[in-house]
Amino acid sequence: MSTFDLSGRTILVTGASSGLGRRFARIAAAAGARVVAAARRTDRLAELVGELGAERACAVAMDVESEASVIAGYDAAEKAFGPVDTVIANAGMNAQALAADIAIEDFDRVMNVNVRGAFLTAREGARRMMAAGSKDTGKGRIVLIASIGAHKVLPGLTAYCASKAAVAMMGKALAREWINRGINVNVVCPGYIETEINADWFAEEGGRKQMATFPRKRLMGESDLDGIVGFLCSDAARGVTGSVITMDDGQSL
Repeated sequence: MSTFDLSGRTILVTGASSGLGRRFARIAAAAGARVVAAARRTDRLAELVGELGAERACAVAMDVESEASVIAGYDAAEKAFGPVDTVIANAGMNAQALAADIAIEDFDRVMNVNVRGAFLTAREGARRMMAAGSKDTGKGRIVLIASIGAHKVLPGLTAYCASKAAVAMMGKALAREWINRGINVNVVCPGYIETEINADWFAEEGGRKQMATFPRKRLMGESDLDGIVGFLCSDAARGVTGSVITMDDGQSL
């Protein structure tokens, strides 16, 4: 991360209360950014801010399904640290079920959080960046977190895969729309990473069998995304927009 200096940047991270979002907040702060940690579980955000320090991080309540909540979260971020110039849209969810069995309410929730939520987060961030003069500075950065499910069938995860494929194409479309507004939009598609959400599954027989199908027979670690996310948020990524980047340790090969 020392290669990618994020000093002077204000980075908003959604889904920052756990897992990858929490990791992204930590690495952004370590690279010099001021971090706005956004999520629904504000109690866990308070712990993160306590760890990073109030001068480096603040917490905002944000439910990405709600446009009003997203707008209020950006308002709170600006009040604390000024305009947000970098966004990591990480909030997401899953509903594991066969297509014939999934409740339509679960299907809708996956789409609402993963697709609508990413769109609302990116759009409000872009609106604020443009208002703050991103066309002149070229400093705007938006990173959407998708999944290898965007381009690889993950059995039993039809809704999730469909939502992440939508995020990947949305990232390209937004990049094209905002290409002359000083905002770069890119998408990262991680493979299976060990987090608190899936740790129990991969400790079971079914999870171990799944891991055995990966070419390297292992899960990725959260730190494996540090470099690519740091790069895409930094000035070094000035010429990178509309890219969909797979980071999966070869799992989709």
